[in-house]
Amino acid sequence: MRDPIVVARQDSPAVALGPTALVLGVIAALTSFVFAPFALIAGGLAVTLGAAGMHHARQGVGRMWTATLGTLLGTVGVLGIAALLGAWSA
Repeated sequence: MRDPIVVARQDSPAVALGPTALVLGVIAALTSFVFAPFALIAGGLAVTLGAAGMHHARQGVGRMWTATLGTLLGTVGVLGIAALLGAWSA
């Protein structure tokens, strides 16, 4: 007889928040001085998903370093856009 399929805690969709934030953060940081609207959206999503990923990582689901790095890179992307707009408007 087969064992019933049991969903483990590591199978949660929250595991994907950190890597998704990391990818979006890299995209935001690389494109912040080239294509500002896309970087603004990617940076905002990276910060949001990274913060959610850090919350779940504190509870033992997912990895903290990917969520933290994604949040930091998303912040760099958003601040890069702010610096670009500040220099452009001066």
